[in-house]
Amino acid sequence: MPITEHQLQQILPNAGQKAGVFVPALNAAMGKYAIITRLRIAAFIAQIGHESGHLQRVKENLNYRAERIREIGLASSPNSRWRSLVPRAAELAGNPEKLANAVYGGRMGNGAESSGDGWRFPGRGLIQLTGRLNYNACSEALFSDGRLLATPELLEHPVYASLSAAWFWQINGLNGLADRGEFLQITRNINGGANGQEDRQKLYERALAVLQ
Repeated sequence: MPITEHQLQQILPNAGQKAGVFVPALNAAMGKYAIITRLRIAAFIAQIGHESGHLQRVKENLNYRAERIREIGLASSPNSRWRSLVPRAAELAGNPEKLANAVYGGRMGNGAESSGDGWRFPGRGLIQLTGRLNYNACSEALFSDGRLLATPELLEHPVYASLSAAWFWQINGLNGLADRGEFLQITRNINGGANGQEDRQKLYERALAVLQ
C-alpha cells in the first residue's frame, strides 16, 4: 500500500513541500524492503519523521554551543565519548567539523580524530546512518561497491536518504517489531535509548489513524 503525498503531509505536517519531494522515493524504498503493511508503514514514517524533523533534515547538525556540549556530556555515562568532551566544550563550540571528528573519531570504523572520518561520515539520511562501517555496509547493499565511501553526500539525496533508512530498517529486523506493535523497541534499536519517544509515539498514532 503506497503512501500518498496527502497522507504524508497529514502525518508529518511540518514537511511542507518536502512531502511531494520524498513520497516517490519513500514508496520505492518501502516497497524494496517490504515495508508494505499499515503497521510497518506507520512505524517507519513515524520514526523517520522524528529523526529527520519531518523530512527537513538529512544531515546531522553538529553546530553546538559550549553549554549544549557540556549538557549532553554531563547527561551521558561516565565512560562515554560525549562525557570526555566536556573539558573541550569551548574549543569545539561552533565548529561542526571539529566536533564531528571529536565525537566520532576512532568509532564505528572511523579513523582517529585527526583522520577527518568523523566529519566525512556523520549522521546522514532519514535514519541518520553514521560511521564508516555503516556507510560501507549500506553502500554494498545499495550499489554493490564502495560508492558511499567516495561520495557520502549521496545519502542527502531523497532517493538514497530513503533507501538507506529502509535498508537499515530491514536489516535490523524492524518489520517484525512493527508487526508486533513493539514501537518502543523500534526506537531503542534506532536510537540506542528512548530519546524523543513522546514525539515518536504521537507521530505513530497519527500515522495509524491516517492509514486506515
